Amino acid sequence: MANTILVINGGSSSIKFQLFAIDPENQLDRRLKGQIDGIGTRPRLFAKNADGTCAVDKSWKSDEVCELHHALDKLVVFLREYVGRLPIAIGHRVVHGGAEFIEPTLVNTWVLDHLERFVPLAPLHQPNNLAPIRIVLERQPHLLQVACFDTAFHRHHSEIADRYAIPDRFYREGVRRYGFHGLSYEYIASRLRQVAPEIADRRVVVAHLGSGASMCALLKGASIESSMGFTALDGLPMGTRPGQIDAGVVLYLMNEEGMSAKDVEHFLYHDCGLKGLSGISNDVRELLASVDPRAKLALDYFAYRIALFAGMLATALGGIDGLVFTAGIGENAPAIRQAVVDRLSCFGLELSQPANAKNELRISSRGSHVGCYVVPTDEELMIARHTLQVLRKHEMPTERRA
Repeated sequence: MANTILVINGGSSSIKFQLFAIDPENQLDRRLKGQIDGIGTRPRLFAKNADGTCAVDKSWKSDEVCELHHALDKLVVFLREYVGRLPIAIGHRVVHGGAEFIEPTLVNTWVLDHLERFVPLAPLHQPNNLAPIRIVLERQPHLLQVACFDTAFHRHHSEIADRYAIPDRFYREGVRRYGFHGLSYEYIASRLRQVAPEIADRRVVVAHLGSGASMCALLKGASIESSMGFTALDGLPMGTRPGQIDAGVVLYLMNEEGMSAKDVEHFLYHDCGLKGLSGISNDVRELLASVDPRAKLALDYFAYRIALFAGMLATALGGIDGLVFTAGIGENAPAIRQAVVDRLSCFGLELSQPANAKNELRISSRGSHVGCYVVPTDEELMIARHTLQVLRKHEMPTERRA
């Protein structure tokens, strides 16, 4: 089999992975997509081949895979059986790269230690993104690892877009608006050139709507503004995060409710958003199926805030030529898309209900003044592309056999 690149997205109790083969023309061919989940509870390795057939479905007792390094060991054993050799490199999603890391970076101990500094800015993601890197660095130090950052795509915003209205020294220390989901937006920007060239170089607002949700303003394929800021708490309401919130609310929670900083952090990351508003669930599918008026309130609020931020981003662009929905909710929830676009009719947006119901590529009506699209994202392919580019710069290593 050809040389391969492994892409890893580490979570608190799971490892999502994809395997890409590098063909003789240096093109990437997806071979595997899977995950190990239930680490420490009900560990299971499941993966599908490129054609959708099952490549592996294996479970273990909880004490056999109770920590992340056990899961990585199981993954290595499987890959050696499946491929016959280890990948020549691993590409990792890393949520926060700060102001310093503005492009995919070959990881060493110094880089890894530096990235640990951003854990307080992304406590849900950063520790889990870095843990697999450290384990591989300890066990396979010669295996090339590349960190690909969700913040990097936004690092060329103007200073006006990135600043907060606080004293300059904080900006110099790195307290600024970073933006996230950059790997998704970068993929969408590249994909638009193929599927919607009529808007690829124009003014486009992209809504990445999943459990984590944000929006981005693209001009000629580059990010110029984002809904998220210093951390992944800002902007749109999400599954369990509140999105934009008055800082005075945080002061109230601490001063009047007696919450500690840790209490507030847990509250904002785990108890707010759609879950907090509805009191039912953070899952949009469950809320759409519910007849509880609280579910309707949560979804109406979600659509309202998306439309509100679309208007803000359109202002940053000086107008809007295209609106793109992506990620789990954006790609699969016609009712949410309809509710958002209904609120944007003042911009000349109008949906084709049949096209929207079928999740087609172009879902705007013929009379719509703004094109509206559903474009599936592929962050893993973007990571694999970046990893391959870094490999080319450092000379392609030879095959690593088992």
